Amino acid sequence: MKKASKYFIILSIFTIYACNSSDSKDDKEIEKEYQLVWEDEFNEEGKPDATKWNYEKGYVRNDEKQYYTENLKNTRVENGNLILEAHKEEIEGYNYSSGSITTSNLEAWQYGKIEVKAKLPKGVGIWPAIWMLGENWKQVSWPKCGEIDIMEHVGFTKDSIYGTVHTEAYNHKIGTAVGKAVFINDPYDQYHIYAVEWTPEKIDFLLDNVVYHSFKNEYKTDAEWPFDQKFHLKLNIAVGGGWGGAQGIDDSIFPQQMLVDYVRVYQKTN
Repeated sequence: MKKASKYFIILSIFTIYACNSSDSKDDKEIEKEYQLVWEDEFNEEGKPDATKWNYEKGYVRNDEKQYYTENLKNTRVENGNLILEAHKEEIEGYNYSSGSITTSNLEAWQYGKIEVKAKLPKGVGIWPAIWMLGENWKQVSWPKCGEIDIMEHVGFTKDSIYGTVHTEAYNHKIGTAVGKAVFINDPYDQYHIYAVEWTPEKIDFLLDNVVYHSFKNEYKTDAEWPFDQKFHLKLNIAVGGGWGGAQGIDDSIFPQQMLVDYVRVYQKTN
């Protein structure tokens, strides 16, 4: 989720309407291609399943203004949903608290369909994300490890979500980020399905089972395609930061929640 306020100038954005696409896949088609290999339906109340999720804690990245905690106030499972909740409060020298969980050190995948059904938080200054990071990030650092942003949203563009990849050759810091935006209707009150289909040939980005962006393997070097390795998953709500805070933070919006109905990982049956 490495971004800056100049993101909108750098990123190649094409706003399209999912209902006009012919690339929609229904559940039966998906079942023929894939088998479910990992899931969390969030049916147990309390803390997220510790066999599936770790917490990110404290200040982590991107000049964001929140302090991530493992408190139930910020991260909990309730009524069949994972709830990540951001608050305006003083904590450890920060003015906001929030939640971020990750499968890092527990589970990671190479290729597949990663699918998350969620409702998004809203308001200027909010920056929710569903994203993946290469398992070798500690050894080679970002962006060499690669990043797959399944879904990002910033509160000051309430009609769009973004799907993006970051690599050594393609990232916003050098003006080459590769991503697209898609129009989204009512992301705050309705659940939508955010997903990628990732193969050795390409990464497709989907909203409600409709492909709106594809990133193809150019078969050059790891600088262009670091995606032939395992990646872990992250879910978080950031407050402010290089992109999320580009138009300030509206303190009147808090608290804000991201509700996640399920996370499912499928891989090819063959």
